[in-house]
Amino acid sequence: MEYFVALADEGQFTRAAEATRVSQSGLSAAIRTLEDELRTPLFTRTTRRVELTGAGRALLPHARALLAQAVAGRDAVIAARGEVIGTLRVGGEQCLGAIDVPDLLARFHQRYPKVVVSFEQAGSGQLLSEVRSGLLDIAFVAGADGALDTRPQAPVIHPIAVEPLVFVCPPGSRLAGHAQVAWDELEGETFVDFHESWGVRAITDAAFRARDLDRRVAFVVNDVHTLLDFVQRRLGSALVPRPIAQKPQAQGLAQIPLADPSAPRWAVGVAVPAGADGVGTIAGHLLEMVPLLVPA
Repeated sequence: MEYFVALADEGQFTRAAEATRVSQSGLSAAIRTLEDELRTPLFTRTTRRVELTGAGRALLPHARALLAQAVAGRDAVIAARGEVIGTLRVGGEQCLGAIDVPDLLARFHQRYPKVVVSFEQAGSGQLLSEVRSGLLDIAFVAGADGALDTRPQAPVIHPIAVEPLVFVCPPGSRLAGHAQVAWDELEGETFVDFHESWGVRAITDAAFRARDLDRRVAFVVNDVHTLLDFVQRRLGSALVPRPIAQKPQAQGLAQIPLADPSAPRWAVGVAVPAGADGVGTIAGHLLEMVPLLVPA
């Protein structure tokens, strides 16, 4: 059922396999087995996408309910024992700035030493998919303010902080002396950016598309420090959230705010599965320790 829900949400075998951390062939075989057991196709397949059939759409809410019931059953057993014991699967994007996730998990471990915590670091797009499909209990993510995840059955996201984007470039670059930078001035720049699954990459790509501007991303990285190192070495410029521009590794770079007052902002939040209020659950105990921008 986890594989079925993931494929329904992602619409592609490759992304669904990444979200469920299984090989694409394994995922495909599991879906075929499920279809054989139910004696009906659940998806129509093309070279680009897979889509739910009528039978698949009928099954989807029941599959989500089954996964939610499994989590609720685990939590009920824990509650009946009168102690906080079990497992907690946590995800987080790197260098969120607004929250120190390692420190938070250390304090959580001190308070609840019988909980076994696992942690995965990845881009926010992947983490949200894993929360949605039940592979993670809670995740610290980032994306566009007000639009971290708008898909059906998207996780509930409690906001932690909102930050502006800042343009960073090497000293001596053509824009380095500017007090502010406009979007059209960024056209023609060579960019260093994160993988497409990162929240800030999605924000920047969408902003350039909305303004019909071309953007050349020559270097794609999966690490904040590597991105800043590439900019320091004059391989390109970058648009980053303010907390990243304030890191020691960015010292010496020109840091220029965007001139557009309506520019999209980078929002940090904590995501939990849709329909899960977290009260009394292990994930809920962690959520209680998070300094939220708006209390849950």
